[in-house]
Amino acid sequence: MKQEFILEAIKSAFIEDIGDGDHSSLACVPSAAIGKAKLLVKDEGLLAGVDIAKQVFEHYDPKMEFKQFMNDGDSIKVGDIVFEIKGASQSILACERIALNIMQRMSGIATKTAKVVNILKGTNTKLLDTRKTTPNFRVFEKEAVRIGGGYNHRFALYDMVMLKDNHIDYAGGIAQALTKTNNYLKSVEKNLKIEIEVRDFNELDQALKHGGFDRVMLDNFTTKELSQALKIINKRFETEASGGITESTIKGYAETGVDYISMGALTHQINSLDLSLKAIDV
Repeated sequence: MKQEFILEAIKSAFIEDIGDGDHSSLACVPSAAIGKAKLLVKDEGLLAGVDIAKQVFEHYDPKMEFKQFMNDGDSIKVGDIVFEIKGASQSILACERIALNIMQRMSGIATKTAKVVNILKGTNTKLLDTRKTTPNFRVFEKEAVRIGGGYNHRFALYDMVMLKDNHIDYAGGIAQALTKTNNYLKSVEKNLKIEIEVRDFNELDQALKHGGFDRVMLDNFTTKELSQALKIINKRFETEASGGITESTIKGYAETGVDYISMGALTHQINSLDLSLKAIDV
């Protein structure tokens, strides 16, 4: 399914960017002209999106020649050349910005993720992303997290049940939300994992007494509260910490022994890496 999302996102990007034609190129670049370009790195970080960029060029023009020198997950520095592309000059120009937009943002996310993963070294806690992603760009952003060493939480609303505060409030409480959810999944014959969010020890107690879930998210707990909660849970369920956790505080949370820490900032608070596609002699 991921590949289907990637292809649809690429198609949508071309519809958005080209419309009825790349009139700048059509106006002054001969249709028979053959060009060559290199992807030049102008920043430092972790590379992501090379495989996607290749698909961008090949989707638009299957005759394009893609010569790759570096791979997703490689460390990059200023001056590195990631790949060279050769083919119709008009095709290179039509694909340039789409490929760059994807690679720059993906590389920024992968770089951020790798930095946080490095902070977690020495612990057993896994770093998760969230659904706080750019509309119609999620498949690229979550792939970038994976390249950076993080783990993907659910991809969307359909592949895991996550009962957050609003679900619980609308359902009438912890017990009601869990009971209704389990009954619903049984009725529609869906075998989905259930995660329940708790905001305090009272809600945690209600969830533990009821059961019927796979993971508990401890939202906005301090490290001291988290340690206490983990003792109460006593490994009966998977555990996840979330809410206001930053690079400066995440190690302390991980040292409590929590299974997962989720950070929305991995995808919604990042700086894209500076990459450039430069024409070179054929």
